[in-house]
Amino acid sequence: MDLTVVAYVIYLLISIGLTIWVARTLSRNGRVFIGDVLAGNEKLADAVNQLLVVGFYLVNIGFVTLFLRSAKEITTARDLFEALSVKLGVVLLVLGVMHLGNVWVLNKMRRRGIMERQQTPPVAPQGWTAPAGA
Repeated sequence: MDLTVVAYVIYLLISIGLTIWVARTLSRNGRVFIGDVLAGNEKLADAVNQLLVVGFYLVNIGFVTLFLRSAKEITTARDLFEALSVKLGVVLLVLGVMHLGNVWVLNKMRRRGIMERQQTPPVAPQGWTAPAGA
């Protein structure tokens, strides 16, 4: 069997496995932030979380498949490991950047929600008071 094909199979298995693991971790832990931002609306939090996960899968698996092709022919075990290390290293970096991007967006959403809640009075105003000294 051609070692290039072996490299492709190993690369796809590891890359897609890592993508699934990161997406599940983001989904499980990111839901808390989304629920906080959406003031306890659980249905909406679940829907937004699911949409973020789908987008994460599409972007990362799309990148993994686009990055599959190898310009260098793999003829030895050493070539196989070198090609896999470069490809998997790039995939890990992209997953890390995507993860940090998701955390940044979720944190930004959470902060905005906290600020909006702080600006809303706890009860509606019931009247007005004349200024002192009038």
